[in-house]
Amino acid sequence: MVCFRLFPVPGSGLVLVCLVLGAVRSYALELNLTDSGKATCLYAKWQMNFTVRYETTNKTYNTVTISDRGTVTYNGSICGDDQNGPKIAVQFGPGFSWIANFSKAASTYSIDSISFSYNTGDNTTFPDAEDKGILTVDELLAIKIPLNDLFRCNSLSTLEKNDVVQHYWDVLVQAFVQNGTVSTNEFLCDEDKTSTVAPTIHTTVPSPTTTPTPKEKPEAGTYSVNNGNDTCLLATMGLQLNITQDKVASVININPNTTHSTGSCRSHTALLRLNSSTIKYLDFVFAVKNENRFYLKEVNVSMYLVNGSVFSIANNNLSYWDAPLGSSYMCNKEQTVSVSRAFQINTFDLRVQPFNVTQGKYSTAQECSLDDDTILIPIIVGAGLSGLIIVIVIAYVIGRRKSYAGYQTL
Repeated sequence: MVCFRLFPVPGSGLVLVCLVLGAVRSYALELNLTDSGKATCLYAKWQMNFTVRYETTNKTYNTVTISDRGTVTYNGSICGDDQNGPKIAVQFGPGFSWIANFSKAASTYSIDSISFSYNTGDNTTFPDAEDKGILTVDELLAIKIPLNDLFRCNSLSTLEKNDVVQHYWDVLVQAFVQNGTVSTNEFLCDEDKTSTVAPTIHTTVPSPTTTPTPKEKPEAGTYSVNNGNDTCLLATMGLQLNITQDKVASVININPNTTHSTGSCRSHTALLRLNSSTIKYLDFVFAVKNENRFYLKEVNVSMYLVNGSVFSIANNNLSYWDAPLGSSYMCNKEQTVSVSRAFQINTFDLRVQPFNVTQGKYSTAQECSLDDDTILIPIIVGAGLSGLIIVIVIAYVIGRRKSYAGYQTL
């Protein structure tokens, strides 16, 4: 953990900010805001990323995920006073910012609103954007929390507005901290109240130079995401995780009976999140391309290993499981999704449909090339004919030799 002590903020005293750095691109942010007496007045710890759909110079639409924020500053974060409520202000990258506003009533405090600003003039993030400039999305929340309680929401929360999808998880926040001490009383979000998870058993291979012992084929589980009362995402798959950390290889079979699924469905992106007691999150992020096909664009994982360490990896530049919109993607054979050198996912009996699910059922499947055995028919026929020709040639040669033998000189 790297900590920064920033300059005094007017009305707030010193701000102590800690940014937890890891392999995952979506960093955990931690803010401990103190007043003029150096007592904590606001505490927050959370993870977030943003998906933005924008028009390109070619009059098409691209989708970009903003999760690697680089250098972060917190200028403008305040404890609040009688005129102004507490505020968390985060700045990152060229022209990107995020603000959360709070207010207080007699016995509660509220997370009133969230504002996210992004800069389409940033050529690194939006290299081909048609319109350049800073755009802002404001969301009204009005989440009420008992005064002197710590708000917790480990589950994924999603906000969507104006082609921007905001994802939040592992959230801890308390505004109006009493007596400088963060409360031990937790107020859970509704999603956490309904989530139940159980242990996932996995095996670690100690040898750093040997290949992990192959495990049995994992059991296929069926996972779904709902949008209101309707199912918007379906996935059936057996999952086997291959992890290498500190030269130690692990093979982990996901047990669907002890794995919980959540997620979100949007017009051009969809998220399936799996978690358990040892898997904080395993995210499969799907996207639409060319307005007529979908594919697996991103995988994020954070989980606890048997040695107590946390393994986190993210890759938002993948291209797997490509199929037309309105259909599902199917691959019964073993398939490997290579997220990084240290993390691969083997899938078995896979079928997934992240968009246009009708009546909670899969649409017609597009099969992967591994399952397509139609090419085997001409190969088998050709091999059979080749074998027959070889037999005929051999028989002919043998017959000719016997014929010559009858006329040899005695």
